[in-house]
Amino acid sequence: MQHILDELEKRRHQARMGGGEKRIEAQHAKGKLTARERLEVLLDPGSFEEYDMFVEHRTIDFGMDKQKIPGDGVVTGHGTVNGRLIFVFSQDFTVFGGALSEAHAEKICKIMDRAMTVGAPVIGINDSGGARIQEGVNSLAGYADVFLRNVMASGVVPQISMVMGPCAGGAVYSPAMTDYIFMVKDSSYMFVTGPDVVKTVTHETVTQEELGGAVTHTSRSGVADMAFENDVEALLQLRRFIDFLPLNNKEKPPTRPTADRFDRDEMSLDSLVPSNPNKPYDIKELITKIVDEGDFFELQPEYAGNIVIGLGRMMGETVGIVANQPMVLAGCLDIDSSRKAARFVRFCDAFNIPILTFVDVPGFLPGTAQEYGAIIKHGAKLLYAYAEATVPKVTVITRKAYGGAYDVMSSKHLRGDVNYAWPGAEIAVMGAKGAVEIIFRSDIGDADKIAKRTEEYREKFANPFVAANRGFIDDVIKPHGTRRRICQSLAMLRNKKQENPWRKHGNIPL
Repeated sequence: MQHILDELEKRRHQARMGGGEKRIEAQHAKGKLTARERLEVLLDPGSFEEYDMFVEHRTIDFGMDKQKIPGDGVVTGHGTVNGRLIFVFSQDFTVFGGALSEAHAEKICKIMDRAMTVGAPVIGINDSGGARIQEGVNSLAGYADVFLRNVMASGVVPQISMVMGPCAGGAVYSPAMTDYIFMVKDSSYMFVTGPDVVKTVTHETVTQEELGGAVTHTSRSGVADMAFENDVEALLQLRRFIDFLPLNNKEKPPTRPTADRFDRDEMSLDSLVPSNPNKPYDIKELITKIVDEGDFFELQPEYAGNIVIGLGRMMGETVGIVANQPMVLAGCLDIDSSRKAARFVRFCDAFNIPILTFVDVPGFLPGTAQEYGAIIKHGAKLLYAYAEATVPKVTVITRKAYGGAYDVMSSKHLRGDVNYAWPGAEIAVMGAKGAVEIIFRSDIGDADKIAKRTEEYREKFANPFVAANRGFIDDVIKPHGTRRRICQSLAMLRNKKQENPWRKHGNIPL
């Protein structure tokens, strides 16, 4: 028996070495961890159970029958993060550049199928040169098999892509269909066609980093959600992020004990909003002051800064937070911010995460670029997402809520459960001055008259009490008591049950 055990250990060692010492050293020289080292950082110590360690490709063309490495370029299995089950695959760049083969894809599909069966998240660590060319259409079929499972798992179990190296060509569409994409600066990139093809076809000269690097995708395209400095930071932040999420769509998010009292007053909020309605303030200050222990995990912080999205906790329970940011474009909604927030709202709704919305929005951003870019369709995505969501929805209007943007931002009319306003809130079709110049356009030449009419309009309409009078606002609350009122509302809504009419699926304005 001992010689059999020795043979087993020898084979395991060979599989663990991937492409061998030289290639492992090359990976380290680039500042990157190996596939297995990444799993050691991500998962709880000793929790990883590997599948298919000895799987090899089945290709005999182009001399591939003489190049076989156990595992075939991807490490798959399950483990735990802070004691909670996850399934994971980690592509090994030291083996054929992490290129995807038929066998490689089968390994990924196996753990995705199992994750769906038991109801646990899937984390994919991508570090691959793309499809294995020697296999031709078989490798393309393997990608499509993975894509199908991404679609089937969407909204059923959380899917997170950690891009930690190249991800090019058809390979990018698997991460694109997952819930979140995290990247590493200077070592990961994503693009459909690389710089050489771009130069040949369009005559543009561009580097890999400029075309599809982490900074590009987190600040310009919005494809990725976060960019980290190195592999270790990325994986540790991923551990933190997973802690906010439920394992699947039939569970509620985990509850974490907190010493932060639900009824804590935050007196500084009474002076957060400037008396000058045109002066900005940082909505993130409000968010960090009302969530448990100031712990807020912001997503896409460098993209569409006029809206803030992320996860926090109230009374130990996860909430999704959407907030207009007056510091950027005065908090106006535009194409990018509408898309960013809509996808986040739909994610929260899919995974039973209550949605907390802070509103300070003067309207949709005007201009030909927005209209030609289809702001009508993109703005409708956010409206659709809020209207469709059945999770608890609590809304606080801190200052401006003008026009159609008031409706869109989780208003009572889109089935907002509890809608509050601060005393200085202005809820109206538009700002007082603009409204007066339309209603009393014959008086435009008389500055005193316009000023008087503006003040009259502001007193009559630009306050929360007209909306409260109609029941569109449930209460006008003191800013310092915001945390207590939100916590009480979420506690009341904890067992909320609401269903949409039966349908195969809606037709969201894509």
